[in-house]
This record gives sequence, structure tokens and C-alpha cells, in this order.
Amino acid sequence: MLNLSVSQRLELKGRAHALKPIVIVGNAGLTPAVLDEIERSLKSHDLMKIRVMNDDREVRETMLQEICETLKAGPVQHIGKMLVIYRPLEIAIAKPPKRRQGKAIKTKKQLGSRT
Repeated sequence: MLNLSVSQRLELKGRAHALKPIVIVGNAGLTPAVLDEIERSLKSHDLMKIRVMNDDREVRETMLQEICETLKAGPVQHIGKMLVIYRPLEIAIAKPPKRRQGKAIKTKKQLGSRT
């Protein structure tokens, strides 16, 4: 599970205020299909709201913990039937180009001093 500092959570709560729920957890609860849908959504959204249709607060709290542990996300907020979770997007870092084997690349100064 991702640990967030208080200042990070406050900033994320502000960002999440305008969001609409992306995934809705119905009466069947937290099924593997729902977890797969949340995983797919987290690949394109770093911050998301989840609506849970269960009336029991303790059940919603355990769902939040299970989602965060399973998907390596951080819990931001649990207010009413809304859960807000955060996981940073995975950005692929480009590898530096490989150097050619053989002759070394010459600088402009080295090329200009040829006679």
C-alpha cells in the first residue's frame, strides 16, 4: 500500500473534489471483475473516485483497505459512500541511445582541425 503524507492527501482531496466516480461497486461487493476494472482505470487516471453501494461503514473501510493493498494504491479519502484512491501513473523512461562501436565520435573542434 502506498503511504501518503498529510500534505499530499490534502492536495489530492482538492483535486478529487471535481471528479465523478469512475467505478461503482454494487451489491455483489468487491469481486475480481471490479478489481480488474479499478486496475484498468488506475492505468489511465492517477486519482479516482469509487462509489460503494453498501450502507455499512466498516465494510466500506475494509473495501478501501483491500483495494489499496491489492492494487498498491494509497487511500486519500473515505467520505460517505465515496472512496478516493491514488496511484502515480507509470511513465516509461526512454533509454539513452547506444553508442556506436568502433571509432569515437569527434567534436566540431576535432573535425575543424583536420588538414
